[in-house]
Amino acid sequence: MSTYKQIVLASRPKNEIIPSEVFRTEEGGPIPTDKTLKDGEIAIKVDYLSLDPAMRGWMNDTKSYVPPVKIGEAMRAYGIGTVTFSKHPRYNPGDLVVGTFGWREYVVTTGSGIEKVILPQGATPRDFLSTLGMTGLTAYFGLLRHVPENVLGPNCTVVVSAAAGATGSVVGQIAKVKGCKVIGIAGGEAKCRWVRGELGWDGCVDYKKKGWERDLREAVGRGGINVYFDNVGGDILDECLKLAAPHAKFIICGSISQYNTSKPQGPRAFLLVISKRITLKGFIVFDFLKEYDQARKELAQWLLEGKIKRMEHIVDGGIDAAPRALVQLFEGANTGKMMRLLLPLSRRPSPNCKRPPLIPSIRLGITEGSAQILRNCRDLWGQGLDSLCYWMRCLEMGQV
Repeated sequence: MSTYKQIVLASRPKNEIIPSEVFRTEEGGPIPTDKTLKDGEIAIKVDYLSLDPAMRGWMNDTKSYVPPVKIGEAMRAYGIGTVTFSKHPRYNPGDLVVGTFGWREYVVTTGSGIEKVILPQGATPRDFLSTLGMTGLTAYFGLLRHVPENVLGPNCTVVVSAAAGATGSVVGQIAKVKGCKVIGIAGGEAKCRWVRGELGWDGCVDYKKKGWERDLREAVGRGGINVYFDNVGGDILDECLKLAAPHAKFIICGSISQYNTSKPQGPRAFLLVISKRITLKGFIVFDFLKEYDQARKELAQWLLEGKIKRMEHIVDGGIDAAPRALVQLFEGANTGKMMRLLLPLSRRPSPNCKRPPLIPSIRLGITEGSAQILRNCRDLWGQGLDSLCYWMRCLEMGQV
């Protein structure tokens, strides 16, 4: 009987993640089939897993907005997958779904905590792990729900740290949509060139360059920072506090520079919050759960219009390479959204894959599940060639 793999948390890291000590690969169980499912269950093949800074906090045995991952439990991760078999009235084989699947190749669930993907015009399935997923929603609500509409505009200078990352890059683009002056902070000149050139921001400062503080001060200008979206904490947060305009809004989204240390550093310039009357606001994207659909609609429209551009950092190598990829995330290896590709080689799209001719269903003798996959092929054509080829490859290999 064929089995699938999962990666579990073996120990809690004290500082930096050492994959061989922190994670362990295990057999997850038999690959689910129609015969093994109970009524009300669905089987999902995980196609992509999201890699996010928040995962480091989930490993700590501390009280937070979600319980910590337990020792011996599959590492928590958001993902997108394909329903392979279903005995659930709301799901059919071939449906794309997103949810917290964890680091495993297959998932069996009753549908709790998962969501069927309905692709807006111009969107791709992977957008639901990036611009239309948790990172894009975090950017949307972090900026637009914590900064008054009348503040955002030509007289507003917005500074974004981790500007080339999954969340930061969307934050700055939304700020540009609103007409703001936008300055990014990123690690490396290549990332800054992308932020300035491809995304069209007003400036980007390389914090790895000597004298970056002076560069940031010059880029911001005499008016100071009106809105700062913080993803990193540490020295960069301190410098932005010094450059804040009176009554500035600081949105505290993350502190990736402090996650891999047992002694995190708080802001040394904190007293400036008093004299400059700065508002610091922390938030969690789950606070806005009821507004997800409306936010996705607006983000999808901006994608379609080209006002927001996507960038994906796809890491190959299957589930076994996930621990090292998470380490690379904290090393700043990514530009844009980082995710792990889990499709085995036989199911990946060929670089020479062309649009197949339309084939009448009767010639294939296909089941209802396969018919659903063909309908997905039709819907996904134009939303990304890789998606169409993937579905056709699944059908061809008889893996649905």
